[in-house]
Amino acid sequence: MTENGDTTIDATILLVDDNAQNLKVLYETLKDRGYRLLIANDGDKAIALAHRHLPEVILLDIMMPDMDGYEVCRRLKADRATADSAIVFLSALDDVDAKVQGFSLGGADYISKPFQAQEVIARVKTHAQVIRLERELHARNRQLENDQSRILNAISEGIYGLDASGDIIFANPAAALMAQCSAEELIGRNFFELHFGQAKTLQHHGDADVTPVKATCRQGIPEHQRAVNMQRLDGTCFPAEYRSTPKLEGDTLHGAVVVFRDITSELDNEKALEDARRLVQEQRDQLAHASRMSTMGEMAAGFAHEVNQPLTAITNYARVALRMMASEPLDRALIEQTLGKIEAQSHRASEVIRRIRGFVKKPAVGKEVLSLSALLEETRQFAEVDVRNNEGGVEIFVAEDVPDVLADPVQVQQVALNLIRNALESTRSAGSSIPVEVTAERRGPECVRITVTDHGEGVSDEAEQQLFLPFFTTKDEGMGIGLALCQSLIQAQGGDIGFERPDHTGARFFFTLPVAGAARNS
Repeated sequence: MTENGDTTIDATILLVDDNAQNLKVLYETLKDRGYRLLIANDGDKAIALAHRHLPEVILLDIMMPDMDGYEVCRRLKADRATADSAIVFLSALDDVDAKVQGFSLGGADYISKPFQAQEVIARVKTHAQVIRLERELHARNRQLENDQSRILNAISEGIYGLDASGDIIFANPAAALMAQCSAEELIGRNFFELHFGQAKTLQHHGDADVTPVKATCRQGIPEHQRAVNMQRLDGTCFPAEYRSTPKLEGDTLHGAVVVFRDITSELDNEKALEDARRLVQEQRDQLAHASRMSTMGEMAAGFAHEVNQPLTAITNYARVALRMMASEPLDRALIEQTLGKIEAQSHRASEVIRRIRGFVKKPAVGKEVLSLSALLEETRQFAEVDVRNNEGGVEIFVAEDVPDVLADPVQVQQVALNLIRNALESTRSAGSSIPVEVTAERRGPECVRITVTDHGEGVSDEAEQQLFLPFFTTKDEGMGIGLALCQSLIQAQGGDIGFERPDHTGARFFFTLPVAGAARNS
């Protein structure tokens, strides 16, 4: 074996000929071309060198003793390690049959003896470059395949490659783990039979394909479904989420790629979260009800006074009516008028009691479409009943363009009443008689803002940062749950609550509610 000592080796070339003179001519022709040159004078040596060095090009003489060039070519091409080498036959034979036989065995080219130096140089260069590029491409493809395999093996989601009939042609380890078998056992199985107990033929219910992924395999329609029951190899089932994408080559559909995952734990977590939300809502409702009962207790004296007035009037009108009935002549018109006043006062007392009962009872219907004008007016009447604790009164301003809102009427009224009573108390503590202002205005297409402004003592900078924290209070006898509860109730309605400093002394609290139509469309 002889090698070129050039350090800039471009490719390895194996020269095979039983004639020493021919080998010398080939060697002299190629030695200054930057190749690594290997020499063999028979077929066995040629095969051994080819296995050891994997040359890009083999210049192979056909007419050799013991093993001719055709047999050498056949053996090299039959071996995966040497099959990609470009074999260029060398022979004095120039007939068509000899060339055809060489090409049929896998030969890449044919050079006739005697050699023409420029022809040998040109053909070797061309074949060497082609083989080098092919090997680089194959190496890159192998690297990409290895990278792809590592990625697919590392992915926690199951991945299937399906043909047009739904037969599995690829499965990653995660898919095998969810199917509870090996990836090899999945290959060749039908996806529909394995995971859905469906026959390979596409089945229909009416005109619709209801089995997952069939529309992708058959019509090229991507799919995405969640909480679909998929069977394992042992017949047990698990809930899954999957996405299927068609495999297309041009306009030809060749099957689908299915990515899926077991969502058993996810559904369990969602159920636990929903149970927790339900419990929080129940506790919020119970706390809100307790707070309303406490508010009614604080306002009991005012309500007693409010109810006592019509009851006293009813008693007085009844006495007058009795005296008129005892007198002669009987004035029927005056008696009817007096009885009408008794009826009016009884309705007044009944209305106060109705409002109290409606406020303290637990809400049963949840959110409904509300008119803010009517709700805020009733809230004002509640607040002004508590005549012991306020003197300034409450003024309500509702803009003409304010639409109805979607909310729980009892909880919204509870928040508004809490803010108004706080404002009245702050106003009284400051010695002011300026009425508390309650305004409602539209803010954008989806929101209505209700604002409660007073001219009372205001809020300190330190207290402002903690206003909505549970158990924080600036009142000597307060529990610190009022504003925190208001925030919880308003957030449950899909709104927000906050504090602002007005230009004058005092405080301004606001909360927002969703517009009825916008809330239904969201």
